Amino acid sequence: RGTGAIVDASRMLSLLDRAMQAIFDRDRPIEAWKKLIYPGGPGESVGLKVNALGGRGISTNLQLVEAICERLQEAGIKASDIVVWDRDTDELERAGFHVSMGGNGVQCYGTDRVDYEQDLVTHGSVGSRLSKILTQRSNLLINLPVLKDHDGAGVTIGMKNMYGVIHNPNKYHPNGCDPYIADLNMLPEIRSRMRLTVCDATTAMYQGGPAYKPEHCWKENALLISQDPVALDYTGWQIIERKRAEKGLKTLQAGKRAPSYIATAADAAHRLGTDDPKKIAVVEV
Repeated sequence: RGTGAIVDASRMLSLLDRAMQAIFDRDRPIEAWKKLIYPGGPGESVGLKVNALGGRGISTNLQLVEAICERLQEAGIKASDIVVWDRDTDELERAGFHVSMGGNGVQCYGTDRVDYEQDLVTHGSVGSRLSKILTQRSNLLINLPVLKDHDGAGVTIGMKNMYGVIHNPNKYHPNGCDPYIADLNMLPEIRSRMRLTVCDATTAMYQGGPAYKPEHCWKENALLISQDPVALDYTGWQIIERKRAEKGLKTLQAGKRAPSYIATAADAAHRLGTDDPKKIAVVEV
């Protein structure tokens, strides 16, 4: 399961390539990646914000991260300008990542190694200190969440993965994390860097999250990729609801934990993306 299972690296790369070519309308995957990272061009530093909280069972797959690192380097990013990160180095190691700081290779470590900025940044209901990995080592950000149920927020997919960027995520769980998730993603330091969300749905979880519950996991064997974080979270939510229905569980709405933050992120005050299914083109490749 998850990073603890053997995910075929060549199939993962092929899946990623097809999705990137479809999103950016390019015949070759490398051209799609160049369209993503330019006009910054060589010298750009790229942060890959993974989700390692669930350990090897339900974290961002190492094979997915390696595939993205490979394509970024082919597109002109130096290995040492790529940093794979989350909040805690030990969590990264438990999820199967190889920690590396310094040298010429891809970097991988947690915010605990470099700390958070001293100054609070604020938007709406949120006031937080941001990881120095985000502010000082990531000119652009690729968000690499996992498709999971969440006992409070309903689902935790792309936008909630930004809770791993701040020093005080525990403050922002009341009311199903609404409007906190939307307000957090409005912070200019996050919004200006966010270039792409690649949700790892190879192994996903439909109940009991966010902690790893193997009895509630299934093999979706998919990636969800979008530049619209709201559309991606909405689409992921629907996938989880379909699996819940298949398992005979009531909807998140009926369980009083529908992810209302998704609509908030789409509203006129936020405009982070769309949650209107009529405006979301789901392209399966």
